[in-house]
Amino acid sequence: MNTLQQLADVLEQRKDADPDSSYVAQLYSKGLDKILKKIGEEATEVVMAAKDGDKDNVVYEVADLWFHTLVLLAQQDLSPDAVLKELDRRFGLSGLEEKASRSE
Repeated sequence: MNTLQQLADVLEQRKDADPDSSYVAQLYSKGLDKILKKIGEEATEVVMAAKDGDKDNVVYEVADLWFHTLVLLAQQDLSPDAVLKELDRRFGLSGLEEKASRSE
């Protein structure tokens, strides 16, 4: 089992956990707006780290962004596999071609 799937499994388990028992359970208990706020914060931190040219910090902040995005997927009853399947679907398409297919 890969790290992404292991993390998705833990995030799923935290849905039923006591909010006092874990950070993720607290996020779930605070609802969608709190999760979205965290994603926005983490995305901003990625941008700032990249602008600073600090590659180690970019990796750290992208990990935080991915983590919180995975929390969102679990909250929405989606799995990382759904995103991976979408990326597989797009693989081999030019970005312009893929974008045009969405606007039809």
